[in-house]
Amino acid sequence: QVQLVESGGGLVQAGGSLRLSCAASGLTFSNYAMAWFRQAPGKEREFVASITRMGRFTNYPDSVKGRFTISRDNAKNTVYLQMASLKPDDTSVYYCAAGIISSTGSDAYKYWGQGTQVTVSS
Repeated sequence: QVQLVESGGGLVQAGGSLRLSCAASGLTFSNYAMAWFRQAPGKEREFVASITRMGRFTNYPDSVKGRFTISRDNAKNTVYLQMASLKPDDTSVYYCAAGIISSTGSDAYKYWGQGTQVTVSS
């Protein structure tokens, strides 16, 4: 059975950094594009970053471009999200997701983690 387990969330001051990790099991990791989404209370789920199967291409929305970096280690079955220059607006539950193709749309991803809370204080 496929499992995606996020870790690394927490409380950080504005301007600070965090690195999220997502460990995958039960699937051939290198066969899947990976992505990060986030969802704050009362808001829709928002695309944060994606990375292709071998890590060659990445994609970000303007809201995080230049501050967030997605990467993956296929030998460790893990995808990362390095977040810098964090803002209070980045406060959300962050989810990793696995899908056959890299996309900004959540419908493209078949497997999801349980989420990890990131809180940025002002």
